[in-house]
Amino acid sequence: MRHIPLFAAALSVLVTGAPAVMAQGEVNIYSARHYDNDDRLYEAFTEATGITVNRLEGNADEIIERMKAEGANSPADVVLLVDAGRLFQADRDGLFQPVASEVLADRLPAALQHPEGHWFGFATRARVFFYDKERVANPPQTYADLTKPEYAGLVCMRSATNIYSLSLLASIIAHDGEAAAREWAAGVKANLAREPEGGDTDQLRAVASGQCGIAVTNTYYFARALAETVDGLTPADGRDRIAWVFPNQGDRGTHVNISGAAVAANAPNRDNAVAFLEYLASDPAQEFFAAINYEYPAVPGVALDSTVQGLGAYTADTLNLAALGENQALAQQIYNELGWK
Repeated sequence: MRHIPLFAAALSVLVTGAPAVMAQGEVNIYSARHYDNDDRLYEAFTEATGITVNRLEGNADEIIERMKAEGANSPADVVLLVDAGRLFQADRDGLFQPVASEVLADRLPAALQHPEGHWFGFATRARVFFYDKERVANPPQTYADLTKPEYAGLVCMRSATNIYSLSLLASIIAHDGEAAAREWAAGVKANLAREPEGGDTDQLRAVASGQCGIAVTNTYYFARALAETVDGLTPADGRDRIAWVFPNQGDRGTHVNISGAAVAANAPNRDNAVAFLEYLASDPAQEFFAAINYEYPAVPGVALDSTVQGLGAYTADTLNLAALGENQALAQQIYNELGWK
């Protein structure tokens, strides 16, 4: 495992606002987050607690397979993954252990916690509609609206095997049932402007270039384009013609997903792992953790990054995100049967 030495940082965070209690030892983090700024988060945790952070990075599949191969000898203490569907996959494989923490239970919304404490969400991203103001005068207001004939040839989405697409359909299954979910997937497929391809940023580029009229993507991709230089998404490229809608604000709320963490099943430093999760729920860590990737903090009332604030507040779906994993296989089956790419 790669060890990253951490030094005292200007950013000082006290876990849940309480006086720092200096601990000993280390915590080994397996992370599917690939953001250089995460280093500052780990540095602050070390400064606040005295616990050294060791980190290994990889994509979610690599991490899951590595932990399965390591078995009881795995050095992993904390697992950081993106999307509740991936957290479900790892938990299904027995890679997590339950955590009973009053700090986490009190600070995090119930919808962002596994019902038995197997994982917790620490930042959220909303899956919304970005649309071309020049082509779409009346944008869809709900996920169901995407199936309307007036949007034929306008919609762009990622592939059916992508975890974001699976989680969105899984949420529709949970709310409306299998038959309605199948009808929705068929209706959206009929309205596609092109076969699904590329990532979320590619969907946004397609709107900016006029190839698509409506893109279904996570908020943080567009926030990144507002705050950073992203090829194909500058004002000159047509970014300014893009507007957005948070779907289902009149009923169940917008579908959200998470960056989440869990304590590994065989964590050799369990207490330090729990301390790290509780630290992520503190207000200062929440502000920073979410701002690293232009996400929304999980803890209610925490200040938003200025760029994210510009996207606006919204009402989120309160469906417990465990349902996204539970319905994942059926979502994939529906997409496959309908011939989604």
